[in-house]
Amino acid sequence: MPIYEYECSACKHRCEALRKISDAPLTKCPKCGKDTLNKLMSASGFRLKGEGWYETDFKSGKKKNLAEGSSKKSGENK
Repeated sequence: MPIYEYECSACKHRCEALRKISDAPLTKCPKCGKDTLNKLMSASGFRLKGEGWYETDFKSGKKKNLAEGSSKKSGENK
């Protein structure tokens, strides 16, 4: 479940809430009690890096490593 950040436009209180994606956004401020809570946009908490990060998951048998093959091809063109 993602963590959402909220800010009250009345009292400027900031808070975080663990919510399902399908849940409706919170509107009532936990500090002042007014219906002025707004969901904020924030950076994601993960980063994908490297080649073929998904290819090696659950690999079995003699399956070819596609990421390794693609890096060799790009090296040959230089």
